[in-house]
Amino acid sequence: MLQLILGGARSGKSRLAEKLATDSQLQVTYIATYIATSQSQDGEMNERVAHHRARRPAEWALIEEPLELARVLRESASADRCLLVDCLTLWLTNLLMLDDAERLSAEREALLDCLASLPGEIIFVSNETGMGVVPLGELTRRYVDEAGWLHQALAERCQRVVLTVAGLPLTLKGTAL
Repeated sequence: MLQLILGGARSGKSRLAEKLATDSQLQVTYIATYIATSQSQDGEMNERVAHHRARRPAEWALIEEPLELARVLRESASADRCLLVDCLTLWLTNLLMLDDAERLSAEREALLDCLASLPGEIIFVSNETGMGVVPLGELTRRYVDEAGWLHQALAERCQRVVLTVAGLPLTLKGTAL
């Protein structure tokens, strides 16, 4: 089953995804798309990562992959495993920062193309960014546009899509939670 969990910052989307992964009763592999390093200057982001790490069960496997998400999914998916990808918008940001439109397009298409053949449970977490004003700045507008297009394409392929607001899940597609 493919699931997409969307929500704003601090909406409860990651907590919901973690609960769904635990409830699957499968082996869980957490795929982190942001890699905190000791050289990272973003202290607030490093705190967010630390919070996520502290909350995850010790028995969950961890893969850190900022770019080649489709490859990792193909290599890691199995019928007895739940893959939790957190988060797609960080993955998208990583690709946008490469300033290589061909790489972004190739990685996006590779992700979308591999989904139908993946066994097991896959849960994607992503930030819903398109509910506010159109941002100033070309890169920011491109980010919002790319995230919106990615979410639409994923939602089309997923069996369940959930929007999380204030810790409450609203099922947009599939079986209600």
